[in-house]
Formats: sequence, structure tokens, C-alpha cells
Amino acid sequence: MTLERWRREGREIAVIGLGKSGVAAALLLRERGVPVYASDTATGARPEGWAAELRGAGASVQTGGHDLERIRRAAGAVVAPGVPPNAPPFRAATDAGIEVVAEVDLGVQALPRARSVAITGTNGKTTTTSLTAHLMKACGFDVVAAGNIGLAVCEVARRQEPPAWLALEVSSFQLHDCPHLKPAIAVLTNLAPNHLDRYATLAEYYGDKALLFRNADAGSVTVSNLDDAESQRLVAEVPGAHLRFTTRRRADGWYDRASRLLMLGARPLLPRDELPLLGDHNVANALTAALVADRLGGGVEDIAGGLRTFRAIPHRVEPIREVNGVLWVNDSKSTNVTSTAVAIAAMDRPFVLLLGGRHKGAPYTPLAPLLRDRCRAVVAYGEAEPIVAADLAGAVTVERGGRDWDHVLELARHLAQPGDAVLLSPACSSFDMFTSYEERGARFRAAVEAMAR
Repeated sequence: MTLERWRREGREIAVIGLGKSGVAAALLLRERGVPVYASDTATGARPEGWAAELRGAGASVQTGGHDLERIRRAAGAVVAPGVPPNAPPFRAATDAGIEVVAEVDLGVQALPRARSVAITGTNGKTTTTSLTAHLMKACGFDVVAAGNIGLAVCEVARRQEPPAWLALEVSSFQLHDCPHLKPAIAVLTNLAPNHLDRYATLAEYYGDKALLFRNADAGSVTVSNLDDAESQRLVAEVPGAHLRFTTRRRADGWYDRASRLLMLGARPLLPRDELPLLGDHNVANALTAALVADRLGGGVEDIAGGLRTFRAIPHRVEPIREVNGVLWVNDSKSTNVTSTAVAIAAMDRPFVLLLGGRHKGAPYTPLAPLLRDRCRAVVAYGEAEPIVAADLAGAVTVERGGRDWDHVLELARHLAQPGDAVLLSPACSSFDMFTSYEERGARFRAAVEAMAR
């Protein structure tokens, strides 16, 4: 294993990019006695705080840039998920022929006794990962949710008593450099165009998703979306057992729409009205997690009980409150058009849609037919405002909110009528006006909670 070789050799390892992932990876390496050079282009109080913590652990740290020659001399490199393969430090490492692994991969290597359920896909990863961990706990498993969900796997590996199981959310960026990941169960939620600002082609993006299955064998289990043709094409040749979920027909996990029951094969699992989540996409997420728990030996009653007690994750089709008959819904995590389409489908009343941010390359025209009948208006804002307005012209009323967040929310409040919803589902990244989708969603929530009835 790469980590053991690095430990034995005792040569310096480069950690490229800090944040939660990079800091956790550097601290783990230092605890294993491995020399570390960590670097990041960021400057300011937060990066300097990370740097101080790492220097206290004996690492060499640089902020505001990277020493490319030092990276080339390293025995290996660990890359944070936000660092693209064409970034100079990443290229310096690969051009020098040194092994590059993602933080997730390093953490998995450091947890040789932990088994994992790994979840990827364009949309639904975080909710499905959280649901999976929640249901596994309800069935008595010692499990921690980690990875792209927010808790670095290396941080889990640093615990004195690591868990027996990991529920891992893994992005395409992380999978690009995860050669040691071999989950007991691999889940593909769906596939749709995304991250075309980072990938040259859609095939390249899907190719990184396919790396989840690179180590699959006859003993592996794959859970996939029967309603998504691209997913079925990708997993068709993956060895091992296959389980499929759907909201349209009978399958291993399916939704009996006529009787409004979530089903596991022929076994009723839960009435739809007892699942406290909006939208068919969350029915699919629940079925996915239930299939995992069932495959691992969980009882139907325990799984159903877990589904009843699960609550919406912040920023993912999350109802905030109703003000003067208008329901405000925070879906800030929807940073691509496909995810926003899913959120639109979850709305069971007329709505005003807040759409905008930093454009990610895909057109907004696929939303037009979904908006014609039920969307009262779109408030376009941020850098993408003119593109949104042009793409949706003629399909729906589009108001321009500019880059003033208070003005955007005031426009939405003026446009919405009693019985409507206001849906923040931007289909864009947040980095033109906010530091993250979490900040965008938190600002939305704070404003809604401050509204007088």
C-alpha cells in the first residue's frame, strides 16, 4: 500500500491544497512519522490558521503559492479535491512521475479494517450518503459518514477508535485519484452533465465516475438507478451482484405509486406519507439507502424506522418556513441544471425560482418546459443573470436581481402569492457572490427566518 511505503521510506510527501481534506491528510501523515510539505495558493486568516496547526505538528507549510521544484522532488503527493489535474502543482507531481492520491484514498488506506459503502453520482450523493449512514445506524452498524459530505476520511482515520463501516460520499474529483478504494457496496445515484468548467468532455466526467468500480470483483455489490439510462450503461459490465432502484416500475427497490408504498422487492417498506422528505428524487434516495441496509442484513422494521426519523439535510430541498402563505425552500446545493430540475419536480405548488450565480457551462434551456406551467417567475441573479435571462426568454417571466442578495429576496417576496413557494435552486456555483453554497443557503435561511409574518 502507498501509505505504508511512504512511511517506510521516510521521504517528504507533498500535500497539495489545504482546507479540511488537506489539513487532515497532512496531520495523518505526520502522526505516521512521514515528513510533509503542504502548500496552498490561498492567503488570509483561515489559511494561516491551517498553516499554524500543521507547523505545530512538524509539517513544512507554504501559503500563497507552491514550490513546484519541491513537489517534483517529493516521494508522492496527496491532492485535495478542489485542485484540478491541470493545476501547476498537480502537473508538477504527475510530470515528475510521483504517485498522486486523493485524501479519500489516503484515509481508506489508513483504515484497513473498515469496510465501506461508497456513493457517487451527479445528484443526490449527500442525501443518499446521510440516509445510508442513518439507516445503517438504525440497524445497529458502527458507521460514520465521511468524504465529500464534509468529514475528511483522514480525520476519521486519526480517531483512537475508528468505525467498522464508512458511508463515503465520493465526487468525480476524488475518484480521479482513488486507486485503493474498493467498497463492499458501490452506489451510483445518477449521471447528468456537470462540471463542464473542469472537464473537457462529458465522457471525461463520466469516466471519472466509472473509477468507483475499478476494483470491483465477483464479491462486489453495485446499486444503481434503473430510471437513468446513462447509469445503466456505465455499470453494465461491472462484476458482482447488482441491485437497482426505481420510482417507475418493479425492481429490487421501487415505489408502488398506486398504493403509495416504498417497496423492497415484494416486501412493503414504508408508506410514502411517512417519509418526511419532499419529491420523488428523495423517494429514490430513500430506496437506495434501504437497499444498502437490507443487503447488509438490516431488518425491514429497523430500516423503516430509520426512514421515519430522517430529516432533510440543510441546503437540499429544505423547507425553511411559511410566511404569509408562501413556503420558502432552500436548495442551495443544486449547483447544476439537472439538480435544479429535480428540485422543480418536487414542488407541489406554484413557485418563484431563484436562479443564478457563477455559470458552469451548461445551458438553462432544459428548464424551460418545466417552468412554463407552474413557475410564476424566475429571479435571475449573479454572473449568470444575462445567460439565464436569454435562455429562458419566452418560456417564463424573468426578473433581474443583479448582485444584491437583499434585492433578489425582495423581488421574490413581491412576486410570490399566498399558496406559492419560493425555491432557491441556483443551477450555478456560488463563488461570484458567496464563499460556498453553504454560505448562500445560510444567508437565505437567515433572511427567511427574519421575515415578519
